[in-house]
Amino acid sequence: MEGQPTGGGDAPVATDDKLRNQGEDLKGKAKETIGRATDDEELEAAGRGDQAKSSLKQAGEKVKDAIKDA
Repeated sequence: MEGQPTGGGDAPVATDDKLRNQGEDLKGKAKETIGRATDDEELEAAGRGDQAKSSLKQAGEKVKDAIKDA
Protein backbone atom coordinates (compact mmCIF):
# COMPACT_ATOMS: atom_id res chain seq x y z
CA MET A 1 0.00 0.00 0.00
CA GLU A 2 1.20 3.43 -0.81
CA GLY A 3 2.02 5.60 2.21
CA GLN A 4 2.06 2.61 4.56
CA PRO A 5 5.22 1.70 6.42
CA THR A 6 6.99 -1.53 5.70
CA GLY A 7 8.19 -3.83 8.43
CA GLY A 8 7.29 -2.42 11.86
CA GLY A 9 3.86 -1.30 10.81
CA ASP A 10 2.96 0.87 13.79
CA ALA A 11 5.68 3.53 13.55
CA PRO A 12 3.28 6.26 12.34
CA VAL A 13 0.90 5.51 15.21
CA ALA A 14 3.69 5.79 17.77
CA THR A 15 4.86 9.05 16.21
CA ASP A 16 1.29 10.33 16.21
CA ASP A 17 0.92 9.47 19.90
CA LYS A 18 4.19 11.22 20.72
CA LEU A 19 3.08 14.35 18.86
CA ARG A 20 -0.26 14.31 20.67
CA ASN A 21 1.54 14.01 24.00
CA GLN A 22 3.81 16.94 23.16
CA GLY A 23 0.76 18.97 22.14
CA GLU A 24 -0.93 18.16 25.42
CA ASP A 25 2.20 19.21 27.31
CA LEU A 26 2.32 22.53 25.43
CA LYS A 27 -1.37 23.10 26.08
CA GLY A 28 -0.76 22.45 29.78
CA LYS A 29 2.14 24.89 29.87
CA ALA A 30 -0.01 27.52 28.18
CA LYS A 31 -2.86 26.98 30.66
CA GLU A 32 -0.46 27.18 33.58
CA THR A 33 1.12 30.39 32.26
CA ILE A 34 -2.23 32.04 31.55
CA GLY A 35 -3.54 30.94 34.93
CA ARG A 36 -0.52 32.42 36.65
CA ALA A 37 -0.77 35.66 34.66
CA THR A 38 -4.49 36.09 35.39
CA ASP A 39 -4.21 34.85 38.99
CA ASP A 40 -6.55 31.95 38.13
CA GLU A 41 -5.38 29.14 40.41
CA GLU A 42 -7.85 26.66 38.92
CA LEU A 43 -6.56 27.17 35.37
CA GLU A 44 -2.97 27.03 36.61
CA ALA A 45 -3.66 23.72 38.38
CA ALA A 46 -5.41 22.33 35.29
CA GLY A 47 -2.33 23.20 33.26
CA ARG A 48 -0.06 21.38 35.69
CA GLY A 49 -2.43 18.41 35.55
CA ASP A 50 -2.30 18.34 31.74
CA GLN A 51 1.50 18.41 31.88
CA ALA A 52 1.60 15.56 34.41
CA LYS A 53 -0.74 13.46 32.28
CA SER A 54 1.40 14.12 29.23
CA SER A 55 4.56 13.15 31.13
CA LEU A 56 3.01 9.83 32.14
CA LYS A 57 1.99 9.11 28.56
CA GLN A 58 5.47 9.98 27.32
CA ALA A 59 6.98 7.62 29.89
CA GLY A 60 4.66 4.88 28.63
CA GLU A 61 5.79 5.52 25.06
CA LYS A 62 9.42 5.23 26.15
CA VAL A 63 8.69 1.89 27.81
CA LYS A 64 6.98 0.66 24.65
CA ASP A 65 9.95 1.80 22.56
CA ALA A 66 12.39 0.06 24.91
CA ILE A 67 10.42 -3.19 24.68
CA LYS A 68 10.36 -2.99 20.89
CA ASP A 69 14.12 -2.38 20.77
CA ALA A 70 14.87 -5.28 23.14
